[in-house]
Amino acid sequence: MENLDLIHHIAIIGTDYEKMYDFYVNKLGFKLIDYHERKDDILFNVGCGNLVLEIFIKPNAPKRPHLPIPENQGLRHLAFKVNDVAAMLAEFDSLNIKHEELRYDDFNQRKMAFFFDPSGQPLEIHE
Repeated sequence: MENLDLIHHIAIIGTDYEKMYDFYVNKLGFKLIDYHERKDDILFNVGCGNLVLEIFIKPNAPKRPHLPIPENQGLRHLAFKVNDVAAMLAEFDSLNIKHEELRYDDFNQRKMAFFFDPSGQPLEIHE
């Protein structure tokens, strides 16, 4: 199978369009690619570099199970590579993005931290 190493997009479900748009576009800096209103939901795609997030807004979607039980089946979290986790956490503070404290990866000792989007999707920054 060829090209399975290339990700086309990652889909996320949220319930509040304004909060999800503000978080991914205004705070994290993704660019809006397109927007579609459908019968029961909204779909908008945002991109940053080669990464595309397909964001569905479904007002009645069930809530995601939250930490401290992240070991449910399915997607655990999305991790973004950054050059300086501490600087990114300071920027998160200025943008009122809640996050966990800086910590070090158990295996490679690189800096990392978790944060969450408005839908509760766990996200990570990692050096």
